[in-house]
Amino acid sequence: MCGIAGVLHRSGDKLDPDVLVRMTRSLVHRGPDGEGYFLNGPRPGSWLEAGDAVSVRACIEGGRGDVGLGHRRLSIIDLSTGQQPLANEDGTVWVTFNGEIYNFHSLVAELEAKGHRFRTRSDTEVIVHAWEEWGQEAVKRFRGMFAFALWDERQQKLWIARDRVGKKPLYYLLDEDRLVFASEIKAILEMPGVSRDLDLEALSDYLSLLYIPSPKTIFRSIRKLPAAHQLVVSRDRTELSAYWDLPFMETHTASAERMIEELLGRLEEATKLRMISDVPLGAFLSGGVDSSAVVAMMARASAQPVRTNSISFSVRKYDEIEYARQVAKLYGTDHHEFHVTPEAVRAIEKLAWHYDEPFADSSAVPTYYVSQTARQRVTVALSGDGGDENFAGYRRYAFDLRENFVRGLVPAFLRRPVFRALGRLYPKADYLPQVFRGKAFLSNLARDPVDAYFFSVSAFDDNEKQRVLGADVARQLGDYRTADLFRDVYQRAPARDHLSRIQYLDIKTYLCEDILTKVDRAAMAVSLEVRCPLLDHVFMEYAAGIPSELKLSGSAGKRIFKQALKKHLPDDILYRPKMGFGVPVPEWLRGDLKNYARELVLEGDATRRYLSRPSVERLWREHASGLRNRATELWVIMMLNLWHRRFVEG
Repeated sequence: MCGIAGVLHRSGDKLDPDVLVRMTRSLVHRGPDGEGYFLNGPRPGSWLEAGDAVSVRACIEGGRGDVGLGHRRLSIIDLSTGQQPLANEDGTVWVTFNGEIYNFHSLVAELEAKGHRFRTRSDTEVIVHAWEEWGQEAVKRFRGMFAFALWDERQQKLWIARDRVGKKPLYYLLDEDRLVFASEIKAILEMPGVSRDLDLEALSDYLSLLYIPSPKTIFRSIRKLPAAHQLVVSRDRTELSAYWDLPFMETHTASAERMIEELLGRLEEATKLRMISDVPLGAFLSGGVDSSAVVAMMARASAQPVRTNSISFSVRKYDEIEYARQVAKLYGTDHHEFHVTPEAVRAIEKLAWHYDEPFADSSAVPTYYVSQTARQRVTVALSGDGGDENFAGYRRYAFDLRENFVRGLVPAFLRRPVFRALGRLYPKADYLPQVFRGKAFLSNLARDPVDAYFFSVSAFDDNEKQRVLGADVARQLGDYRTADLFRDVYQRAPARDHLSRIQYLDIKTYLCEDILTKVDRAAMAVSLEVRCPLLDHVFMEYAAGIPSELKLSGSAGKRIFKQALKKHLPDDILYRPKMGFGVPVPEWLRGDLKNYARELVLEGDATRRYLSRPSVERLWREHASGLRNRATELWVIMMLNLWHRRFVEG
């Protein structure tokens, strides 16, 4: 992976080279192997490896110097000639690129046949010539993960784009005078005059979802480029557009056996494409179906033992290490492990800096440690992300299916008041028996399908969020509801059935903004590239066309995917209870981390500024006493305060 940054002064003002250098160097963790800059000065096309502010300034004195691109490199492919920013033959088109384009060999052949000449073996150069040949349509031809910015000197246009599902991040600030962009928010904050005023709607979204959905960020002045979008900016015009979507339209009419054969073939191809590397390569292995499937495909394609990496916990219900060891033994991998302890979780202070905005998925902690373990031996690791979204593997899909079945049996005029009352009466204590999802099941039956699904994935429901927000923040938010974001995505989903709409919703929100953000920042914190075969867009398009009943039947998710893997993995891997990739947060907050967390949650500046202290104290008491499991809510508040301490107070 790499880090990219840049500036376009639309007014023609010269950019400050010191700022461009600071922006780029704030991303050194994303690219420790090299540094480069382009500026459109008197010698347009100057590329400066390991550039400093003095040499960059010399490049623009006497010229326009209103466009600059910066790059930090993590060398993966074409180690000798793949430096960036990179140009076409006459130096009129320049690109800074983060990611991998896996089909670049076929694109090179096609472009060479059209007369283009390549100077490197890098996939980066494909972007330059593809722009010359196809313009903005070029992005539709790229198969991979990417975020890039391209400057065309002749057309005076800056083109930025992000991959289809959002594996690689891209943030920007855009006003009448300038476009500032970067792989991470911290780089944009190096630009003088950038406001750090909070977006209160984004704060509300975070309290519900544990992440902030695109295009918002926690700062009102900075936006995320949404996945599968491109932005073209000239001196007087801005054009933002989507270039891809994922239809769930059940287009496959072949037999289940034929679809299984197709799935396996496409998974093998997607995995092989992601094994192209000029540096050591390995895999994450949790022992779950998805990571085990990727390791199985890698082992089939590799003449050497696959380097696998896992983590373990002392609390047994969170620990999958025995399953990971089983798969490692089955495929004879070169296997390494790291044991996560409560002391190790202090890495959250480092992670709060890497995530740039509040982020409360606690599985960022094990993701960081498995990345750190992998980076000791490899530079690239393959992961199993995407299997649950593609094949309805989350347990909440089965719960949602049951709720919808019951919802369909009871008329709305009766269902809403009856189940709303039952939900209020259902015991709150977490040690009491739960039916289906207990209180959540009864409460959801009083809601429509979209509100019910939103409630099931929220840390704070609307009522709890109203209580925990400070009075002034609640007043400014007015009638704003995060659930409306879900409703908008659900309603525009190119799908016929409810399950497919929910899968689409998760791919556009949870997958992109939580899972892939978590993996990118945790892995980049240790300069590790992570590739995801199950998120190959060709594979995803095929999976989306499979009928829903072949994905989820009763409580069994990933039905057809597991059938496809029966020749490669044992039943006790394929059909064991799903565990997820969590950490023992409830136990830690009542034990080893209690004093540390209590100070952050109750005394943090973000709590004082934006939240209701009495409500936060109530949450803490309920959790500490064992009456309620408030670990998720407390973790959300703790991470908000850690972020605030680093980016607002400091």
